Amino acid sequence: MSQNRDSSAQMRDSSRKSMPREDGPRMGPGPRGHGIGTPVEKAKDFKGTLRRLIQFLKPHQAKLILVLILAMASTLFTIAAPKVAGQAMNKLRDGFVAKNVVQQMIPVQEAAAENIKALQSSEALPMDAETKTKLENFLDLPLLTEAEDGETKAMILTQMFGIAETLPQVSTGSDPAGSPVNPADTMTPEQLDDTLRAVRETNGRIDFSSIGTIAILLLAMYVLSAGFSLATGLVMSGVAQKTVYDLRKMVDEKLERLPLSYFDKRTHGEILSRMTNDVDTISGTLQQSLTQLITAVVQLVGFIVMMLTISLPLTLIVLVSLPLYIFATLFVTKRSQKYFKAQQKSMGQLSGHVEEMYSGHRIVRAFGQEEESVQKFKEVNDALYEAGWKAQFVSGTLFPVMGFISNLAYVVIAVIGGLFMTRSILNLGDITAFIQYSRSFTHPIVQTANIANVVQSTIACAERVFEVLDEQEEVNPVLFAADGHRAPTLAPVQQTCGAVELEDISFRYVDHEPLIEHMSLKVDPGHTVAIVGPTGAGKTTLVNLLMRFYELKGGRITIDGQDIAKMPREALRSRFGMVLQDTWLFNGTIKENIAYGRQGATEEEIVEAAKAAHADHFIRTLPEGYDTVLNEEASNISQGQKQLLTIARAILSDPAIMILDEATSNVDTRTEHLIQKAMNRLMENRTSFVIAHRLSTIREAEVILVMNKGTIVEVGSHDELLRRGGFYADLYQSQFAGAMVEASA
Repeated sequence: MSQNRDSSAQMRDSSRKSMPREDGPRMGPGPRGHGIGTPVEKAKDFKGTLRRLIQFLKPHQAKLILVLILAMASTLFTIAAPKVAGQAMNKLRDGFVAKNVVQQMIPVQEAAAENIKALQSSEALPMDAETKTKLENFLDLPLLTEAEDGETKAMILTQMFGIAETLPQVSTGSDPAGSPVNPADTMTPEQLDDTLRAVRETNGRIDFSSIGTIAILLLAMYVLSAGFSLATGLVMSGVAQKTVYDLRKMVDEKLERLPLSYFDKRTHGEILSRMTNDVDTISGTLQQSLTQLITAVVQLVGFIVMMLTISLPLTLIVLVSLPLYIFATLFVTKRSQKYFKAQQKSMGQLSGHVEEMYSGHRIVRAFGQEEESVQKFKEVNDALYEAGWKAQFVSGTLFPVMGFISNLAYVVIAVIGGLFMTRSILNLGDITAFIQYSRSFTHPIVQTANIANVVQSTIACAERVFEVLDEQEEVNPVLFAADGHRAPTLAPVQQTCGAVELEDISFRYVDHEPLIEHMSLKVDPGHTVAIVGPTGAGKTTLVNLLMRFYELKGGRITIDGQDIAKMPREALRSRFGMVLQDTWLFNGTIKENIAYGRQGATEEEIVEAAKAAHADHFIRTLPEGYDTVLNEEASNISQGQKQLLTIARAILSDPAIMILDEATSNVDTRTEHLIQKAMNRLMENRTSFVIAHRLSTIREAEVILVMNKGTIVEVGSHDELLRRGGFYADLYQSQFAGAMVEASA
């Protein structure tokens, strides 16, 4: 890893501290974290951000079309399944009714034939020619037991019903002798027609073969639906992850090109939130909500179409209940919003308080503030509890209310559907399928409302990510090749000697507040320049300008005669090595942390650098030695040991120009003396800039810059500045006097 990454990372950590946000960590919205009653984070420019997000999906247009087709196919199979199941139920019911009627009519036919013969032989009842013909035709009918097809059986039954209506004396329903009862006597004309139809279609028996075929078809539909759904998720997962991969890569590369001022104006948590929470929210929405939206829309349209194919009146009943769902949703949402907002606010306060107390628990205990901390936690926790249970309770009433409305519609549909069945307008399977559709009708409505909330919040997250991508970049930023790796430096850079010159430079963080005005300085190669002064004098700012973490407002800085504003930052920062007061180590082995200063360093070189920094001894006392793994905050070693490792890293990088910012402030006096000797060897033939508060450590510097209020007030060696008796002499004497007082005490 090149040295500029080390320098940049350490400088960023030194320029600002991570602090808990007042509103706590932002909890990114996601498909699983939103309900209808939760507050929605809205984007400033919804349409513009949405169009921009769609641009990231354009390379995957073919796959998205495939996702659309697969999702629609999966949903259509699911929609059609209840009606197919209803057809199986209708066939079962028709077969049962037809079989029952035929079985009952067999003895009726035999009894009716005997009665007709008796009437004909007795001639007790006068009959006209038409009646005699009907009776004779009836006697000529084949027996139901001999008929082979449903059409013949239906024709026989029709003749039998006609005889019963023409000559009631033939009907056996009221025969006192106990003859078989004619089932037609208890049927309405509509039921008779429906029964005859069933006989024609089923031949008077239950067609288990057809029902089995329908069952297999139904199983195949569910299997295909599951398969298409699985394929949809698989393809959409790839699209979502590739899209988010590209987006995350763009954000990461953008952060590399942003100036340090961008990071100074924002907390660590805010930047990390955009890189992680916001991008993850976009990923979840693309992966889940997009397919859910497709299925919800298809289901909504499909359910209405299928219900219309079954019964228009019943469909109107379902549609009439739709405004009740909308009213209930708006009513509950309006009242739950304020509680959810209060819950989020309390959650942020609680998270911020806990983070603050745990990060500073030593200070809290040292000043005896445990009771106050616990009391504040209790107050915020009580507020969170109060807002939380109200939010959950109010929002939780939505589904019981919607269930109540759904049950009302169900009762009405069941009653009217039952009436339709008695009049043979609908069959049992049709009613069963319709009830399934009506009960499922609310699901896509609720799902669409949830997705609308998720999409709103997702666009807001995308807007924050795009804000990062739209930030103004550094001039001559770090360049990247097409494969994402750092591209080689484009501009040739001459060999570094270490001559640094500041020519009438001016700088200010805020336009109307000047900090450095018309500063000039010339540093010869190999010289050590110490920078001293009170807090806020501009010492670290000067280093920031040398590294081009900030751009000058006027003048120029040259290194070996080259204007740094015209040099690629990669080339510029590779010339510098830095050791800062605030150490920066990453989660990894000690060996890896030291080797971070130079790519390709051998183990021997790492050990030599550690020895030069007087870190080798304490490293070898650790159980794993150089392979000891540092945790995330490197809290498993002391602060002084951390500093030794950063010094070893700087020694290994072997830079042309060194920047030391209170590099020995965290080590003991003996180690400081040893490190100072190592630093003196390191700084031989190198230009060095040393920021120091303990003036005793920079007596050997060739040049001492004394800064105050952004300007150089004195320049000279240690002895020269003391003889002048100016600002530096006052600083030195005050430190010396303070040290004498401490010693005497």
